[in-house]
Amino acid sequence: MAPAKAMNVVQLLLGSTALWLSQLGAGTVAASKSVTAHLAAKWPETPLLLEASEFMAEESNEKFWQFLETVQELAIYKQTESDYSYYNLILKKAGQFLDNLHINLLKFAFSIRAYSPAIQMFQQIAADEPPPDGCNAFVVIHKKHTCKINEIKKLLKKAASRTRPYLFKGDHKFPTNKENLPVVILYAEMGTRTFSAFHKVLSAKAQNEEILYVLRHYIQKPSSRKMYLSGYGVELAIKSTEYKALDDTQVTTVTNTTVEDETEANEVQGFLFGKLKEIYSDLRDNLTAFQKYLIESNKQMTPLKVWELQDLSFQAASQIMSTPVYDAIKLMKDISQNFPIKARLRMNILICLFQSTLNVRNLRSQHYNKT
Repeated sequence: MAPAKAMNVVQLLLGSTALWLSQLGAGTVAASKSVTAHLAAKWPETPLLLEASEFMAEESNEKFWQFLETVQELAIYKQTESDYSYYNLILKKAGQFLDNLHINLLKFAFSIRAYSPAIQMFQQIAADEPPPDGCNAFVVIHKKHTCKINEIKKLLKKAASRTRPYLFKGDHKFPTNKENLPVVILYAEMGTRTFSAFHKVLSAKAQNEEILYVLRHYIQKPSSRKMYLSGYGVELAIKSTEYKALDDTQVTTVTNTTVEDETEANEVQGFLFGKLKEIYSDLRDNLTAFQKYLIESNKQMTPLKVWELQDLSFQAASQIMSTPVYDAIKLMKDISQNFPIKARLRMNILICLFQSTLNVRNLRSQHYNKT
């Protein structure tokens, strides 16, 4: 009986501990007021392999086709490998043509899905053709469609008599010396066996200068997963619409005190109001009003004229270089984030200096004339 009683006691302790932990967790969740937001695009998730090819195309057309040759049937590994292993496999293939710096850029492009809109653009172009039913890949030869490789030769015979298709700037053209050739546009998903079969035939004809081979991405069965985006400057603003009765005089007093504490030691348009208020304590209220006026005037966004934009980069760089090392990064961040306001402020200071110089020269000339 003793072992049975001991087992019952242990089970009772474990049960009470689990109940306490669950209540603690529930209290933590209830106390949390954080909001997590996800931004989903209107199109489904695009394959990373196609995004990597667009990254290669941005480097050069030659690297795009070299990368394509190494990944003709790479998508079959996606069915047997995990997402992480497949991701590393793509990076390994891309590493044959990129250095470490560009590999890191490719990883960053993957993280923000920078080239997903380009894939969706080709998908939309393919949908406008429209694609033949039940075809994993198809070709368009001067307005004629087919998803059978053995029909390509027949469609090429009378291609010259039909209208030549319009090619976009982002189209991927197989390297060839001639441009005045029948255009064959392949819509297929890179890395699949169907794509590989079409590519072998079309690339051979393009090398023999029989056709102008153009590739556009096409995914017959898009992913069911949503395309979540990141790094696109999304802000989630939540405002309470509940009416609350407050004493305006107290709110104004608190706000004024807070603003004064925050800006007292800061420089506003070249004026050190902290020092000025120490020296001229009897004018503290007037200085505060003038300080608020300058702060509000800084927020006004007025268009700059052409002559006001000259040498702004040099002025910004010289100001950053003349700042102590520990404050240089902070100043550079402030200038980059508030550039229009800073540019207007800089021009006002230069105009004041110019006017002061003219006044000094006028006084000197008047003095010399009198003497």
